Amino acid sequence: MSRRIPVDWTFLTHHGQALLCIAGDPGVELADLGERIGISETAVRRIVGELADAGYITRERDGRGSRYAVDSHLPLPDPIARELSVGVLVDVLVGPHLTHGPSRSGSASCST
Repeated sequence: MSRRIPVDWTFLTHHGQALLCIAGDPGVELADLGERIGISETAVRRIVGELADAGYITRERDGRGSRYAVDSHLPLPDPIARELSVGVLVDVLVGPHLTHGPSRSGSASCST
């Protein structure tokens, strides 16, 4: 039996974690997203803005909040995984959900 040694790093960047949380919970509030990931709301706003500017997510006003959609067809921006799409990452880590055009939505949510 092997022992698991605690680590202070993650396999996914904050951008990847935010993308997965949004894919699992398209109506997530940014404060909740920051809490789930373990970063400030200011950092989350910057990351969500960068994801939107790069085309990986779109946001639409929904009452007083926003609703997000992930473009599952875009390639991952990683040198080793460029041939894979964002949708493959989401399917593996969040699970397959209904796809509506280029966006992805589902009921799973990320957790800390």
